[in-house]
Amino acid sequence: MTERALLAMREADEVIVRTAEHPSVRSLEEAGIPYTSLDGLYEHSRNYDTFARRAAREVAHRAKGKKVCYCVDGGATEDAAARLIANKRGTRVIEGISKAAYFAARAGVYGAYTAVSAFEAATAELALPLIVYDLDGALAGDIKLLLAERFGDEAEACYIAGERQKRIPLYEADRQKEYGAGCALVVYRAPLLERKRFGFDDLVAILKRLRAPDGCPWDRVQTHESIRINCIEEAYELVDAIDRDDPARMCEEAGDVLMQAVFHALIEEARGGFTVEDMLTGVCTKLITRHTHVFGKDRATSADGALSVWEKNKMTEKHQTTYSDAVNDVPQCFPALLRAQKIAKRMEKGGWDPATVENFEKKFREEYKELLEALRAGENAKIAEELGDVLFCTVELGRAVGADCEQALLDTVKKCAARYNAYEALVRADGKDVHALTAEERDFYYGRAKDVSRA
Repeated sequence: MTERALLAMREADEVIVRTAEHPSVRSLEEAGIPYTSLDGLYEHSRNYDTFARRAAREVAHRAKGKKVCYCVDGGATEDAAARLIANKRGTRVIEGISKAAYFAARAGVYGAYTAVSAFEAATAELALPLIVYDLDGALAGDIKLLLAERFGDEAEACYIAGERQKRIPLYEADRQKEYGAGCALVVYRAPLLERKRFGFDDLVAILKRLRAPDGCPWDRVQTHESIRINCIEEAYELVDAIDRDDPARMCEEAGDVLMQAVFHALIEEARGGFTVEDMLTGVCTKLITRHTHVFGKDRATSADGALSVWEKNKMTEKHQTTYSDAVNDVPQCFPALLRAQKIAKRMEKGGWDPATVENFEKKFREEYKELLEALRAGENAKIAEELGDVLFCTVELGRAVGADCEQALLDTVKKCAARYNAYEALVRADGKDVHALTAEERDFYYGRAKDVSRA
């Protein structure tokens, strides 16, 4: 205790301690200061948050008309109930000696570190080196799993219980003999090349190292333009992993896509443009401001309703005052079918003909007739133009029936490739040449191939 704290407790009408099970209460007994504890309140609380709220109310109730000291083991800022009480009018905070600092010194951690109560670790931002105090036995298993997922189950740690301490791998954090308010787990920050688990900050640090003057010669010279195609390749590889339903490859390829985003941010940062933090701020802000049905006053009870809110907010943020602005905002580098579908959808929102089967039938007959006329006239440029119109009509049909045209064509290409593979294998199995079949034989083998590829 500090002298100020001791004086305040001597002058108080009542002294309340968070728990009488912590060794720190001995200092009160040695000073001859009577106290009551809130241990009973904790035993009847559903969780620590509930206890903190009840403790704050209980202290406030007892403090009516008299001086009350609420004492915690450690600093006032390390106790959830004390933080609530400190906001009440007439409260005076006498800061004590930080238990996090005490545990850090015991474990040999100096300088910057993160400290959190075991009761609040699940919702805290965790970074190494890390001190987790108030390590209750009921929480030890959850804390181990939480930290192992973030830092690896073999991360080096120090377990401290009273006067005893020992170095342990993180996976042993729930295998100790003693737990309680006087116990803590300190997880050390390992050198980069010795870590088994990494976080987003590590990715940024690694890429910065690669682009440093003494880093990788290839990474140093890359520009937005030189690695532009890499973004497309990595995105397609992720989509391919999704199509294959391969979680291991999805994990790898999603990481590659993330790396590309960070790489571009670091290139721009070196040019004096935006930073990684700017990029993250932008996407987080966008998620909040466009989901006003979650974070604001808009309402959406279905996926379509949510999408409408998103589109409305998107137009507002992009200062799109006309639907033409939205149409022109579709990236020109999109695959043709994908771009056509997005543009057609935005045109419909702007009053264009709706996508219906009936509208398709009428428009398709017109465009197909014009294509045939161009073919008869032998006008190559006109043929390509009219074919584009026919394809665009097909995109409208896809929208009318609620299909993703890009995915539908990809699925058909995959199906056709599988059928041809089966077709050729059947023909060659009979010792025949695929180029020397009659029309009847082709139909026969194609029919068998359809059956085989469906199986």
